[in-house]
Amino acid sequence: MQNRRIRIAAVGDHILAGAGDPRSIGWWGRVLARTAAPEVTLENYVLAVPHETTEQLNERWWGEASRRFSESAENRLVVSLSDADLDLEASSSARSRLNLANVLDTASQRGITALVVGPVPTLDEARNDRLADLNTAYQDVAARRGHLYVDAFTPLRTHEQWRADLAAGDGVPGQAGHGLIAWLVLHRGWYQWLGVPEPTA
Repeated sequence: MQNRRIRIAAVGDHILAGAGDPRSIGWWGRVLARTAAPEVTLENYVLAVPHETTEQLNERWWGEASRRFSESAENRLVVSLSDADLDLEASSSARSRLNLANVLDTASQRGITALVVGPVPTLDEARNDRLADLNTAYQDVAARRGHLYVDAFTPLRTHEQWRADLAAGDGVPGQAGHGLIAWLVLHRGWYQWLGVPEPTA
């Protein structure tokens, strides 16, 4: 029986690439390390840009991701969102929603199933208040288009270990923080999204 081949292009910012993690594998590496299934060959390509806005992501993702996809594989897209849109002078949730919608619509038109990981909270509560609205908007966009959304913001906003990790890392998650993001992704539909069995241990 021929193995399933799944190719995943993961787009996002420096957190996706493991910034701040002393083990240099980040949350994405931890998720992949916990994903092993018989008769499945998993290939992954990380396409990260530090502090990228949704507009920038929308402009570049297909040109980069399409070069990693294959007609002989199941092509998947992981979109790891940041809080960078909040730094734009003319930032608005409507514009951010549209950018994400364009990314997901392009993926759908090409038969690519996406998983969206929402932005993570900061230590700045005023910023978090704005980010909460953005997170809700992103979640709605993904739901309307039938793509899986992992809310990393809500459960981590008041999480003591997360906040301590950010404080120790000058606002960037370390080993514990990346582990928390990985746990959320793994337990919020990852295995079902891939169509592989969940580990028993």
